Amino acid sequence: MKVIYLQDVKGSGKKGEVKNVADGYARNMLFPKGLAIEATPANLNKLAGQKSSEQHRIDTEKKAAQEYADTIRDKKVIIKAKAGSNDRLFGSVTASHVAEALNSQFGVKIDKKKIALSTDIKNFGTYKAVVKLYAGISETVDIEVVEG
Repeated sequence: MKVIYLQDVKGSGKKGEVKNVADGYARNMLFPKGLAIEATPANLNKLAGQKSSEQHRIDTEKKAAQEYADTIRDKKVIIKAKAGSNDRLFGSVTASHVAEALNSQFGVKIDKKKIALSTDIKNFGTYKAVVKLYAGISETVDIEVVEG
């Protein structure tokens, strides 16, 4: 019997896969637990539609990430901070500060978890950060910390 897996089943198949399995295994194990459905023409058509919509979503996310990368390429992010004696900052500049600065200066909304700072930023100066936008798409930005 041909079935379409709805979830990963260890040793049997992965989600979205169409496989031939024994009738008893399908009726007694896969169908009652909601792990698979029968591969009827209607279900196969529905699966094809889901795969194409998933591919479309991936393509649009990749395109948006590439546009963000083009926007921030070779740009310098300026962050104003207050400092005490010896030009040491009160606190430090974090990835969330960099994310806010990217949004305000270039209109690029990036999650702070996708920003990797090379070192802790506790003094004025220029630093580098890697912004991971998507799998295989990342960009390096310069961060300049100035007194403000």
